[in-house]
Amino acid sequence: NILSPGFTDTDMLPDQYREYGASLSPFNRVGAPEDIAEVAQFLASDAARWITGQNVQAGGGVV
Repeated sequence: NILSPGFTDTDMLPDQYREYGASLSPFNRVGAPEDIAEVAQFLASDAARWITGQNVQAGGGVV
């Protein structure tokens, strides 16, 4: 499996990309690191044992 995060609010994300990413999302914000970490935690857990070979997009609805 692979986790594909969308725009994520870190020190490395320039302000113009933060604003642009937020404008594309139905949530009107970019992802927090915790949003991505929770998906990663799920994929690493036994609850995801039947998920194989998937690209899980964690982008807050941005396509």
